Amino acid sequence: LAGTVPEEPRCTVERADASLTYSLFLQRYGGAGTVPGPRQGFEGQFRCTGRANGERRGELGGQSRDSRVPPDTLYFFGDNNFTEWGPLFQHYVPPPFRIPGTSPAYSFGIAGSGSGVPFHWHGPGFSEVIFGRKRWFLYPPDRTPHFHPNETTLAWLQHTYPTLPPAQRPLECTLHPGEVLYFPDRWWHATLNLDTSVFISTFLG
Repeated sequence: LAGTVPEEPRCTVERADASLTYSLFLQRYGGAGTVPGPRQGFEGQFRCTGRANGERRGELGGQSRDSRVPPDTLYFFGDNNFTEWGPLFQHYVPPPFRIPGTSPAYSFGIAGSGSGVPFHWHGPGFSEVIFGRKRWFLYPPDRTPHFHPNETTLAWLQHTYPTLPPAQRPLECTLHPGEVLYFPDRWWHATLNLDTSVFISTFLG
């Protein structure tokens, strides 16, 4: 496996465990907020455009050629073919929560250590880490983060993040295998894969 990026233990995102009920989820997070929690126990810009959600395989959020880390984050976006993907969905149970009036679409990703996606926003959803570790940085819609569109998340973390006063820092947390994070509608977020990582996202649209 590729070398790892050191983890910052700081976590400023509210956590909830798998006992969280659907009604409490809507009450606490239906409008705004984030909630990572352990998966065990669950039963059952760069604005993202329509093209990004079409049938598409591609590479997003690549690092620069001289960054000396694996350069790509590989994603699959598209219509979910439950026949073709039947074996996967026999083993994967998605988060049991929904925002009223939305339906889920899934995407899958594999990424090298040090790769990630710079700040962007789209609709609400969940992200779950299957393997590895993924660090998240989030700002509410009314707080546009200071970043350069062609700068990687790793470069932002190394050069911009240390200069931010505490009041201007994002919400942040590292997801480990079996943990899920809910990102609300139109919240800015960036990600950094601390290890070789495998993850599944559930977009609610």
